[in-house]
Amino acid sequence: MGAECSSGPHTRRHRGGRLLRLSTDRTRPMKRPLARRTFAAVVLTTLAGLASAQTVDVGGVRLPTSAQLAGSTLALNGSGVRYRFVVKVYAAGLYLGGKAATPEQAFAMAGPKRVHIVALRELDANDFGRLFTRAMQDNASKEDFSRSINGTIRMGEAFAAKKRLAVGESIGVDWLPGQGTQIMINGKPWGEPVKEPEFFNSMLRIWLGKAPVDDALKEALLGREAKPVTNPGQQ
Repeated sequence: MGAECSSGPHTRRHRGGRLLRLSTDRTRPMKRPLARRTFAAVVLTTLAGLASAQTVDVGGVRLPTSAQLAGSTLALNGSGVRYRFVVKVYAAGLYLGGKAATPEQAFAMAGPKRVHIVALRELDANDFGRLFTRAMQDNASKEDFSRSINGTIRMGEAFAAKKRLAVGESIGVDWLPGQGTQIMINGKPWGEPVKEPEFFNSMLRIWLGKAPVDDALKEALLGREAKPVTNPGQQ
């Protein structure tokens, strides 16, 4: 029979000359790594959720829900996909300083504005520029379009210099109060801003005008439910 004695929190058993020490602390070192792994998993899950909440999926690309422009924070007013027949052409997002549910509100909105486009298929930039120009003409009077000629030429030069847009590349149109309209290619300014104030709204009418390139996209950019499309645009 072995002898037992108690000393503090430990119990010692003497058997066959061997000393066995039992301690409630033995399992603690094994629990700590598990606790650290669990904590890390929670943090990563939380960060992933926050990142997801700050972007939206639009046609397979993620657009941020806000943007910083000219010292202002803009919110994603609406986003959608431009279709040509049944083919996805590009994803688009409209960023404004406040909510606009109608084209008139978007045109009259004060402060910086942004239209951001991401190619969902390879595009010929020259053809793209010509379609933009035609859409601007379709949505403006001759007088209004004539006041946008300088900007239209600059836009054509930007597309001609780019030649092609690969999948995932982007085109942006930023309105900077006091400066003009800045054309952006892959997030970088192209040339100097177009100073004529009419040019930005002429560009915006491509999507929000009376004859938009895509009726469903117009509704999406305004954050409204798209109406059924019975005759998809062919531009």
